[in-house]
Amino acid sequence: MTRRGQLLRIGRGLYLRPVQTRFGVRSPEVSTVLEAVQKETGEVIAPSGAATANQFGLTTQVPLRPVYLTSGRMRHLKLGAQTVELQHVPRWQLTLAEKPAGAVIRVLAWGGKERGRALTAELKNKLSPGTIEELSHVRGRVPTWMAQELSGLVPVRG
Repeated sequence: MTRRGQLLRIGRGLYLRPVQTRFGVRSPEVSTVLEAVQKETGEVIAPSGAATANQFGLTTQVPLRPVYLTSGRMRHLKLGAQTVELQHVPRWQLTLAEKPAGAVIRVLAWGGKERGRALTAELKNKLSPGTIEELSHVRGRVPTWMAQELSGLVPVRG
């Protein structure tokens, strides 16, 4: 089926049906492929901290190839001419993966302990009260340095 063009091999044991467009056959969108991989394998997959930091406007750097974090094994998916990298990370980095609060955790993990305070200060005005509330509930799942930075986001009630 792969030789006939009915399926595309994107990785070890992973195949997908190409999308037919008026311009010819192409791979499905990256997000569609990653949703299917999540559903099939049960992994948690989320955009990398660098890509998320770029979305927040914290950096102008854009990775050359899409990088996603996963609870599964590290691997590369070949989607036509594009390669998507899946990097294995500790489970805490994927906490609240599908929510804005999870994006904050990934950005802080990307910046590391050294840049944590500066990133937290930049993020503080960009976060909704609901996101800050979610972050306050997951402080016990992240490293101590990050929990301290997240505590700085929570308004003091007096």
